[in-house]
Amino acid sequence: MARRAIRSRPTINDVAAVAGVSRGTVSRVLNGGHYVSPAALASVSRAMLQTGYVVNRSARSLVTKRSGCVAFVLAEPQERLFEDPNFNVLIRAATHALAQRDVNLTLMIAGDPEDRARVVRYLQSDHVDGALLISTHSGDAVMSELQRAGVPIVACGKPLGYEETIPYVAADDRGGARDMTRYLQGLGRRRIATITGPLDMPGGLERLEGYCDVIGRKVRRELIANGDYSFESGERAMSTLLDNSPDIDAVFAASDVMAAGALATLRRRGIAVPGDIAVAGFDDSRIAVTTDPQLTTMRQPLDEIAAHMVELLLEIIDSGEDVKSATFPTTLVKRASA
Repeated sequence: MARRAIRSRPTINDVAAVAGVSRGTVSRVLNGGHYVSPAALASVSRAMLQTGYVVNRSARSLVTKRSGCVAFVLAEPQERLFEDPNFNVLIRAATHALAQRDVNLTLMIAGDPEDRARVVRYLQSDHVDGALLISTHSGDAVMSELQRAGVPIVACGKPLGYEETIPYVAADDRGGARDMTRYLQGLGRRRIATITGPLDMPGGLERLEGYCDVIGRKVRRELIANGDYSFESGERAMSTLLDNSPDIDAVFAASDVMAAGALATLRRRGIAVPGDIAVAGFDDSRIAVTTDPQLTTMRQPLDEIAAHMVELLLEIIDSGEDVKSATFPTTLVKRASA
């Protein structure tokens, strides 16, 4: 029986021959396209498709000193990745933006001290070119250690305590919370409560500040209940608010997930929404349209935020220079809950 001939993989020389350019021109295209004319770039791109040439990342990394990979570091327990729809949006949008530059994304969970130490060791060992930091907490050692090691990083949301030294891309959390609280006041609600996010995180802190900006001196401790962005914490916080202030007529939750938990508590207690109590969330996640009634909420443009984070991180990796942080506006989305 005749042995089947093993087809050799196309080489850079094959691409050069088909494109009608030098091997050096193909090499420059593969390493960023610098000093290559548009016509030559188009010819090499067509030749790569025609020959089926695939870049050998290992070989290229030896030359470029780049891994071609960026880490998505989530500073939350693993189960939160599947519970909070915002993380899925950020991962999808970041992956798409990186793919446009032929860069891969590595997901890393840093939910406890052991995980954080492992993540820091990995990132300091040149396995990735930089990191996107998601869900940062005040005092998190990951930020300081990566900064000290010179690892390029960009944070999602203001990195509390590092706002001047770590670039970030954020939604206007405080402004959005102000707008939502004013909206509830405009509906004639006078006893407006809030369910906060974690106060060691930028969203939790700034959304509470925005609420307080509007309520002013009328803020009462019994109108504020703390949550952690989970459904269960929204349920518990709503129960606490009802027990302490049974006359509240509106509640602003700092996330849609917590707002959904609040709705569940109100339903069990037979309280009508929005008739007795108006409920509003923050995020405009997919959960906002699955609740009954659907949630009035504050939309933050997570797709744009993730894409801009990638843009800033790649700029830092390419140039090694400082970049300017960015804050994106939020948008009020009115639905049946308020």
